[in-house]
Amino acid sequence: MGVQRCGNSILISADGELDEDAGGALLRALDRVSADERDLLVDLHGVTAMDTDGLFHLLDLHRRAELLRLRVLVTGWQPQPQQLMAQLVGIPGPGTATGERYAVAGFRQLLEDRAQRARDHADFTAGWLPRA
Repeated sequence: MGVQRCGNSILISADGELDEDAGGALLRALDRVSADERDLLVDLHGVTAMDTDGLFHLLDLHRRAELLRLRVLVTGWQPQPQQLMAQLVGIPGPGTATGERYAVAGFRQLLEDRAQRARDHADFTAGWLPRA
Protein backbone atom coordinates (compact mmCIF):
# COMPACT_ATOMS: atom_id res chain seq x y z
CA MET A 1 0.00 0.00 0.00
CA GLY A 2 1.53 3.28 -1.06
CA VAL A 3 0.38 6.78 -0.12
CA GLN A 4 1.47 9.93 -1.96
CA ARG A 5 0.46 13.52 -1.51
CA CYS A 6 0.51 15.84 -4.48
CA GLY A 7 -0.90 19.33 -4.21
CA ASN A 8 -4.47 19.04 -2.96
CA SER A 9 -4.71 15.30 -3.61
CA ILE A 10 -3.92 12.07 -1.82
CA LEU A 11 -3.17 8.98 -3.91
CA ILE A 12 -3.43 5.51 -2.41
CA SER A 13 -2.01 2.75 -4.59
CA ALA A 14 -2.97 -0.74 -3.51
CA ASP A 15 -1.70 -4.04 -4.84
CA GLY A 16 -2.00 -7.74 -4.17
CA GLU A 17 -4.99 -8.85 -2.13
CA LEU A 18 -7.36 -6.45 -0.41
CA ASP A 19 -8.46 -8.43 2.62
CA GLU A 20 -8.75 -8.27 6.41
CA ASP A 21 -5.10 -7.24 6.81
CA ALA A 22 -5.45 -4.17 4.56
CA GLY A 23 -7.65 -2.19 6.95
CA GLY A 24 -4.96 -0.59 9.07
CA ALA A 25 -2.94 0.60 6.11
CA LEU A 26 -6.00 2.11 4.43
CA LEU A 27 -7.08 3.95 7.56
CA ARG A 28 -3.58 5.31 8.24
CA ALA A 29 -3.66 6.95 4.81
CA LEU A 30 -6.13 9.51 6.16
CA ASP A 31 -4.31 10.18 9.44
CA ARG A 32 -2.64 13.42 8.33
CA VAL A 33 -5.26 14.97 6.06
CA SER A 34 -4.92 18.74 6.00
CA ALA A 35 -7.56 21.35 5.30
CA ASP A 36 -5.91 21.98 1.92
CA GLU A 37 -6.45 18.47 0.59
CA ARG A 38 -9.57 18.05 -1.50
CA ASP A 39 -9.31 14.74 -3.36
CA LEU A 40 -8.63 11.11 -2.54
CA LEU A 41 -7.75 8.84 -5.44
CA VAL A 42 -7.61 5.12 -4.71
CA ASP A 43 -5.83 3.19 -7.45
CA LEU A 44 -6.77 -0.51 -7.52
CA HIS A 45 -4.89 -1.46 -10.71
CA GLY A 46 -2.61 -3.75 -8.70
CA VAL A 47 -5.38 -5.41 -6.63
CA THR A 48 -5.85 -8.88 -8.05
CA ALA A 49 -8.25 -10.18 -5.39
CA MET A 50 -10.62 -8.75 -2.81
CA ASP A 51 -12.80 -10.46 -0.22
CA THR A 52 -15.71 -9.03 1.77
CA ASP A 53 -13.35 -7.82 4.51
CA GLY A 54 -11.33 -5.90 1.93
CA LEU A 55 -14.53 -4.44 0.53
CA PHE A 56 -15.62 -3.35 4.02
CA HIS A 57 -12.24 -1.62 4.51
CA LEU A 58 -12.62 0.16 1.19
CA LEU A 59 -16.17 1.25 2.05
CA ASP A 60 -15.00 2.48 5.46
CA LEU A 61 -12.17 4.45 3.85
CA HIS A 62 -14.69 6.01 1.47
CA ARG A 63 -17.01 7.02 4.34
CA ARG A 64 -14.15 8.45 6.44
CA ALA A 65 -12.84 10.44 3.47
CA GLU A 66 -16.29 11.93 2.86
CA LEU A 67 -16.49 12.97 6.51
CA LEU A 68 -13.20 14.79 5.97
CA ARG A 69 -14.84 16.48 2.95
CA LEU A 70 -12.61 14.74 0.45
CA ARG A 71 -13.92 13.94 -3.01
CA VAL A 72 -13.26 10.23 -3.58
CA LEU A 73 -12.44 8.44 -6.82
CA VAL A 74 -11.68 4.74 -6.91
CA THR A 75 -10.12 3.64 -10.18
CA GLY A 76 -8.48 0.60 -11.76
CA TRP A 77 -11.07 -2.00 -10.79
CA GLN A 78 -9.84 -5.45 -11.78
CA PRO A 79 -12.16 -8.32 -12.79
CA GLN A 80 -12.30 -10.24 -9.50
CA PRO A 81 -13.11 -7.24 -7.25
CA GLN A 82 -15.73 -6.06 -9.76
CA GLN A 83 -17.26 -9.51 -9.87
CA LEU A 84 -17.34 -9.69 -6.06
CA MET A 85 -19.33 -6.45 -5.91
CA ALA A 86 -21.62 -7.61 -8.72
CA GLN A 87 -22.34 -10.86 -6.89
CA LEU A 88 -22.96 -9.09 -3.59
CA VAL A 89 -25.54 -6.74 -5.08
CA GLY A 90 -27.10 -9.40 -7.29
CA ILE A 91 -26.09 -8.10 -10.71
CA PRO A 92 -25.82 -11.20 -12.93
CA GLY A 93 -23.32 -11.86 -15.65
CA PRO A 94 -19.56 -12.04 -16.04
CA GLY A 95 -17.61 -8.84 -16.47
CA THR A 96 -20.29 -6.68 -14.89
CA ALA A 97 -18.74 -3.24 -14.41
CA THR A 98 -19.71 -2.03 -10.94
CA GLY A 99 -16.66 0.08 -10.11
CA GLU A 100 -18.01 3.18 -11.81
CA ARG A 101 -21.03 3.18 -9.50
CA TYR A 102 -18.96 2.85 -6.34
CA ALA A 103 -19.18 6.50 -5.31
CA VAL A 104 -23.00 6.54 -5.33
CA ALA A 105 -24.15 6.55 -1.71
CA GLY A 106 -27.14 4.27 -2.33
CA PHE A 107 -24.98 1.72 -4.10
CA ARG A 108 -22.46 1.89 -1.27
CA GLN A 109 -25.20 1.19 1.27
CA LEU A 110 -26.48 -1.72 -0.83
CA LEU A 111 -22.95 -3.14 -0.96
CA GLU A 112 -22.51 -2.78 2.80
CA ASP A 113 -25.81 -4.50 3.55
CA ARG A 114 -25.20 -7.41 1.17
CA ALA A 115 -21.57 -7.83 2.22
CA GLN A 116 -22.60 -7.97 5.87
CA ARG A 117 -25.22 -10.59 5.06
CA ALA A 118 -22.62 -12.66 3.17
CA ARG A 119 -20.20 -12.38 6.09
CA ASP A 120 -22.90 -13.41 8.56
CA HIS A 121 -23.66 -16.55 6.56
CA ALA A 122 -20.07 -17.47 5.68
CA ASP A 123 -18.66 -20.89 6.44
CA PHE A 124 -15.16 -19.78 7.40
CA THR A 125 -14.08 -23.29 8.40
CA ALA A 126 -14.69 -24.47 4.84
CA GLY A 127 -12.91 -21.41 3.44
CA TRP A 128 -15.73 -20.12 1.24
CA LEU A 129 -18.33 -17.41 1.17
CA PRO A 130 -21.83 -18.16 -0.09
CA ARG A 131 -23.42 -16.25 -2.92
CA ALA A 132 -25.16 -13.19 -1.49
